[in-house]
Amino acid sequence: MEKPYTFNLLHLLFLYLLLPFLTNSIPPPAQADHSEIISRFQQYLKINTSQPSPDYQKSTHFILSQADSLSLQSQVIEFVQGKPIVLLQWPGSDPSLPSILLNSHTDVVPSEYSKWVHPPFGAHIDEQGNIFARGSQDMKCVGMQYLEAVRRLRSSGFCPKRSLYLSFVPDEEIGGRDGAEMLASSDVFKNMNVDIVLDEGLASPNENYRVFYGERTPWWLVIKSNGAPGHGAKLYENSAMENLFKSIESIRRFRASQFDLVKAGLKAEGEVISVNMAFLKAGTPSPTGFVMNLQPSEAEAGFDIRIPPIGNVESLEKQIAEEWAPASRNMTFEFKEKGILHDDLGRPLVTATDSSNPWWTLLEEAIKKANGKIGKPEIFPASTDAQNFRKLGLPAIGFSPMANTPILLHDHNEFLNQAEYLRGIEVYESIIKAYTSYIPPGGHGDSRDEL
Repeated sequence: MEKPYTFNLLHLLFLYLLLPFLTNSIPPPAQADHSEIISRFQQYLKINTSQPSPDYQKSTHFILSQADSLSLQSQVIEFVQGKPIVLLQWPGSDPSLPSILLNSHTDVVPSEYSKWVHPPFGAHIDEQGNIFARGSQDMKCVGMQYLEAVRRLRSSGFCPKRSLYLSFVPDEEIGGRDGAEMLASSDVFKNMNVDIVLDEGLASPNENYRVFYGERTPWWLVIKSNGAPGHGAKLYENSAMENLFKSIESIRRFRASQFDLVKAGLKAEGEVISVNMAFLKAGTPSPTGFVMNLQPSEAEAGFDIRIPPIGNVESLEKQIAEEWAPASRNMTFEFKEKGILHDDLGRPLVTATDSSNPWWTLLEEAIKKANGKIGKPEIFPASTDAQNFRKLGLPAIGFSPMANTPILLHDHNEFLNQAEYLRGIEVYESIIKAYTSYIPPGGHGDSRDEL
């Protein structure tokens, strides 16, 4: 009886001595899982979907492959040829309940390759864990965080009560008319019976996530000035250039007054009307440039105006007509784009951020449950696809879980730290679980207290 005991003891001792070598050679499960998650993110980032020639075919194939790996239902819709919308569905157990939509866009803005320290579609990870790529913040990160959160929930055995839709839409960076706008106005969307939409937000330089309940609407204004031509040496009144300069100075003063409110901390950037010159066009072309001794008879300038949903539109329109482009100075103006600020009932296009909106309360609770913090709700300073859903009267919230991150969307060297990306997946896992489990008061099923 002693020999078998001695053999077993020696065998256990051998395994004990060998254990450190075995554990060092095989990465821990969590570490291996994180590596795969980051690899999938990199694959998406490496697909060049920059305007004006995005590779939608490749991005669509990638998204569908992810949907297959998650056993999600999928369809590709092209309201406009060559502009695919990829729509994924995780069916809920109760089809009578309205659904949840998580929206993201697949296109990105162009990059100046020479200004990047790493190639914009290389998805390079530096020593600090920063992933450099166009779209790492805007907004391929969020689209992939949706998918990874679903992956975690499915692996845990979670079953949603409400159906969850994930939409990957084209052309947001050029206005979204052939993407989210057409989806929102379609019978396909109507049949989805959506109750709440989540879309993109912005990175936060501090520990608080930024959450957006509305956004500024673009008005793209072109002012044109006319006047008699004259010799370059002649001084005379009401030349086209002189009149345009008066308008530019008036606009500059208005811009400064709005910017002063932001710099003084009296208003957030999304709460003021911003005006920035986009182009200035004047002069008589010549083979070597411009004719220098001729004052032109026409001059024009373009301005990107962004108006918050609570902005005084009537006052601004009056100022444009009377000060910025008055007919008395032989000036005209037109809008290349004039977005709406109110829905059909005259209500501002904003989503409630109080207890009257259960989706807001659920979002706050879910983020806190994932150990996240949120700052004061904001108006998004630019525009997103969310506006198309708010126009329908739906609540839409902009949220990209990126804390302690510099704001680099549309900038050179856009990056997101991999640890922050992974943390965002946990946050969205919490949100999706809360949203798809929610039963309104008086409804059937489990109560919110059980979430």
